[in-house]
Amino acid sequence: MQLLRNTPEFKPSEVTVAEEVIESYLDNPEGSGYYIFVAVIASSIAGYLCYGPTPLTENTWDIYWIAVSAEKRGSGIGSALIKAAEKEIRHAKGRLVIIETSSTPAYEETIRFYLGCGYEMIARIPDFYSAGDDKLVLQKRLSY
Repeated sequence: MQLLRNTPEFKPSEVTVAEEVIESYLDNPEGSGYYIFVAVIASSIAGYLCYGPTPLTENTWDIYWIAVSAEKRGSGIGSALIKAAEKEIRHAKGRLVIIETSSTPAYEETIRFYLGCGYEMIARIPDFYSAGDDKLVLQKRLSY
């Protein structure tokens, strides 16, 4: 949770939701509908990713959360977490991965990261989160 609290892009209300998701996973890892990877370096949490199958779809998955500690950004941890999730999604016969994110300037680096991982922007919903904060939808088609 400290990693998420220290991630400047996340608002306190978003961290609260992330904590609820983590608790759901920890209470019932097999039935929560969420999967979590944590990157640990020298006994310290360096990164976190949460993903899961998209309800009411056939083989579509969502990446819900990703965070890398500020001092470890740019070291490949985020890419490794994304690749690990995509590997598991392929193993589960997933065909499509969706990421939803904010359009605010604070997320410019995040968007570049997703594009660099092979995701493409497919939709923008104006003023979704708040006035001037659009929802961006990115996708990646997987083959298995």
